[in-house]
Amino acid sequence: MLGIDLSQELKKDYELTGADVVRSPKSVVHRFIECDITDKNAVMAAIAKVKPDAVIHAAAYTDVDGCEREPKKAYKVNAEGAKNVTLACKNVNAVMVFISTDFVFNGKKNAPYKESDRPAPLSIYGDSKLKGELAIKNILKNYFIIRTSWLYGKNGKNFVDTIIAKAKTEKVLKVVDDQVGSPTFTKDLAEAIHALLDKFFTQHATRNTQHGIYHVSNSGAVSWCEYAKKILRLAGSKTKVIPISSKELRRPAKRPAMSVMDCAKFKKFTGYDMRAWDRALKEYLS
Repeated sequence: MLGIDLSQELKKDYELTGADVVRSPKSVVHRFIECDITDKNAVMAAIAKVKPDAVIHAAAYTDVDGCEREPKKAYKVNAEGAKNVTLACKNVNAVMVFISTDFVFNGKKNAPYKESDRPAPLSIYGDSKLKGELAIKNILKNYFIIRTSWLYGKNGKNFVDTIIAKAKTEKVLKVVDDQVGSPTFTKDLAEAIHALLDKFFTQHATRNTQHGIYHVSNSGAVSWCEYAKKILRLAGSKTKVIPISSKELRRPAKRPAMSVMDCAKFKKFTGYDMRAWDRALKEYLS
């Protein structure tokens, strides 16, 4: 979902090579390498062959409840896989952009999370992604860790499409109202990463001082329940949405109650301002 939008966006200005376990039929890159990030030797060989200036590491096991059921797989992909890519980047002196998550936080803060706030993940997914972050910080000098949230886009399974599909067969939907975050359109995130790379590569003299963690999500906050209501209003559906609690839903993994992030640091560095989540959603559904 994010990978295809990134490819569409970055091919305007950059020479791209795609990598995945299997090539997607929707892939828009001309050069492609089949590669499993959990295979260290394969990753080292693939990146050494291309010798890229930058590597965007967007691969992950993102099924939050799946990670809870398969913790070994979660850590193998999200932590060890990230470490493998990091070592390969170090080998060719490439800057690394790692896509991380708002789920590294516990959701107990009453204000948007800043990059300096201490992570305290509630789930295996959040912890495995945090372990990936730590590997990068310990190995590389030039890196960007992009924490984002609630992704949706036209090339993958997402909440927006799921709600619309369910509304076609059900008159009432039950959606949790005690989790608040910032839905993020992958098209917008891809544009933001483009701005980040442009800024990095045009500031050669200060490269080493700009690395670190950046929060990047569409602006504003909404609960899953109100989000679902907005989706259905924009889609012209009359299906009703009823709020329920997270306890009633009984999902295997705990989610942060509040995972809105402060993106001021990213805007200050790149000059790129993420638009409001509802404006992005309106474009997606149009």
